[in-house]
Amino acid sequence: MLKLEGVSKTYDKGKVKAVDNINLEIKSGEIFGFLGPNGAGKTTTIKMIVGLLKPDSGKITINGLDIWKEPISAKKQISYVPDTPEIYNKLKGIEYLNFISDMYDIPKGIREERMKRYLEIFKLEKAVGDLIESYSHGMKQKLVLTSALLHDPEVFILDEPMVGLDPKSSFQLKKIMRERCDEGKTVFFSTHVLEVAEKICDRLAIINNGKIIALGTMEELKSHAESSQSLENIFLELTEQ
Repeated sequence: MLKLEGVSKTYDKGKVKAVDNINLEIKSGEIFGFLGPNGAGKTTTIKMIVGLLKPDSGKITINGLDIWKEPISAKKQISYVPDTPEIYNKLKGIEYLNFISDMYDIPKGIREERMKRYLEIFKLEKAVGDLIESYSHGMKQKLVLTSALLHDPEVFILDEPMVGLDPKSSFQLKKIMRERCDEGKTVFFSTHVLEVAEKICDRLAIINNGKIIALGTMEELKSHAESSQSLENIFLELTEQ
């Protein structure tokens, strides 16, 4: 479970409020979509959740562990896939995966089994022995996704994970997300692809100007908007008010 209580973050010496008193509780076994226009506060919120930015106020816990008071224990519970893959270009793909496995103390047999599975799913078996600098953006994204799944995280956090993926890889990722939730784990992801969010999310939150303006299932979101059609229509209506 992922919980945010009164979380706020400002920039420019308090002049710009990027995130304003957010309260969220994401349950185990749930795919949770985090939506909003550019600059709404999505990435800032995610960076606070994973411990890359410290909130000005509020509390973030992952399965009861405070991300700032118990950072190592909390971060062992999560995997984070950023919107832009930042990886070591001078390593080979397999070297990077082993480096991540070492960081999480994943035993050799388990890591090899999981690597084999996800490399096959994302069609990287033939490229894993090549230097990462030779990879396309999409291949780097698939490598980061593979590395993020190696330690079987309880909470899987993704920022725009579909960007750069081919249709088959996007399909496979959505399948993995659902499988993880069926196992009782949690998926929290941001996306601008509203059609995807509408189809796969159990619940959604819409953030605008740093505030949560809508939260709930698709049916519950419809009750907040005059439009009861697609998520796209609801999103545009709520964010333009």
